[in-house]
Parts: sequence; structure tokens; C-alpha cells
Amino acid sequence: MEPILVTGATGAQGGAVTRALLARGHRVRALTRDPHSVAARELRRLGADIAHGDFDDPASLRAALDGARAVFAVTTPFGSDTDTEVRHGITLVDAARDVEHVVFTSASNADRDTGIPHFDSKQRIERHLVDAGPRWTILGPAAFIDDKFGEWTMRGLREGAFHLPMPADRPLHLVAVRDIAAVAVLALEQPDRFAGRRLDLAGEALTPAAMAEALTAAIGRPIRHHRPPLDVVARYSADLAAMFGYFTEVGTDIDLPRLHAALPEITWTRYADFVRPLPWPDLLKTP
Repeated sequence: MEPILVTGATGAQGGAVTRALLARGHRVRALTRDPHSVAARELRRLGADIAHGDFDDPASLRAALDGARAVFAVTTPFGSDTDTEVRHGITLVDAARDVEHVVFTSASNADRDTGIPHFDSKQRIERHLVDAGPRWTILGPAAFIDDKFGEWTMRGLREGAFHLPMPADRPLHLVAVRDIAAVAVLALEQPDRFAGRRLDLAGEALTPAAMAEALTAAIGRPIRHHRPPLDVVARYSADLAAMFGYFTEVGTDIDLPRLHAALPEITWTRYADFVRPLPWPDLLKTP
């Protein structure tokens, strides 16, 4: 069985795709810069082949791709910068010209000129992928449900506030990482069905006020939405401030009924269902 190469295999999306592919009996080659990391060792335990690869070393990518049938590709500027992300993405696409199928995960609306730095970098990679030659599918996930519960959020929730820098009544498209992985696996298993398609992905659209209501029910005490000013967010990340400004002023326009009808195999995760089983007593403990 020819393997599927998964980049970012020790991260959120790549890790979810790796686990989903393994669960369905696929041979997975997990790409990582550190084959001896705890995350890499866990993937090896689950049955993945671990391959060393460095996006600044094209030869290592070509070696990791040798004999692979398809690639799940994910890039990020966080931890480096957007120019580095673009360079890495183009290097990977060029190394993967001879594989059967490349599934690239981008961002919703990243095929437009959003002005959001980490969306526009993905747009540049998308354009290169389309022009480069390998059969491709592009997935554009909406805002992740999963990454909204870091320590900054938890500090607010301990005080009864859910911080999200958008108007309380402005819907935001949301998607769970496990649902992105499920669509990616479907595309990798059915390349003829998905070749040449770009799909923006979301499970639902929810207002911050509705998210606060779901958190109130899950946590068992009142949670109110608080909208931090974008200039405060910009002190932490100008990129994220630009993203939330775009979500507020323009927004994403995913046709949920059409998307869900086109992908009947996917059971989409709802925000309320995601937050309900989280271990809130442990999460809300003061560190």
C-alpha cells in the first residue's frame, strides 16, 4: 500500500488527519522536523511511519515524498512569518509535483484579497499549487472551535466573561479540527470526486452571544460575552486583529446547507456539543 504523506503531523490539523487515516487502515507517513519528539513517538505507536523533513531542505521533502501516493499539506506563519510560510508552501508543492493528489488546507475566504496576513500568504500558496501541476484539492476551514480555549480565554471565563473581539450579534462561521480531518480523509480517499475543488468548511455560524450561552450551559454558571477592542488585540497580534476586523466588517459567506448536502458523510460538530464535555473544573482552576 502506497503511503499518504501528512505534513504538520505533530500539530492540530495534521495530527487529526494522521489519526483519522490510521483509523481507516491507511498507511501514513508522518512528516516532522523532530522524529524523536513525544508527539512523533506517539504517532509511531499508533502505526504511522515517521519521516524527517525540513521545509528549508527540499531534498529532505523529496526523500519523504518518495513512493507516496498523496499529500496532506498544512502551513502556518505562526512561529515564523508569512514570507517563510509562503516559501515553505511553495517548496512543498514543487517537491510534490509527481504525487497523485495534494490536499492543501488553507483558510476560508483566503482565495480573495482579504488583507489578513496569514490568509493572503495561503492565497499565494493556493495560486502556486493550482499552477504547478499536481492534482489538487483545497480546503478552507472557517474559525476553529478548538483553539478558542487557551489561557487568555480561561482567565476571562474564570471571571464570567467570554472574550471575543466581535459584536455580540455578528455570526462567525466555526469548524472543529476533527471535521476538517474527516473532509481531508474523504478527499484523499476519493481524489476523482474532489480533484480541482476548493471547499470552505464550517459546521455552523454562531454569534458570540450564542457561544456565551453555550458556555453558560456547559460550565454551569453565567458567562457573558465581552468584546475586547481591536487595538488591544493588535498589541498581541496585528494579524489576528486584522482577521477579527475582517470577520466583523466583511465576514465569510459559506453556504452551510449546500456544503453539508454536498458532504453527507460528515457529521458536523456543533459548538455546544464541543464545549459540553470539556473538563471545566480542571480547565478553570487557577494555574
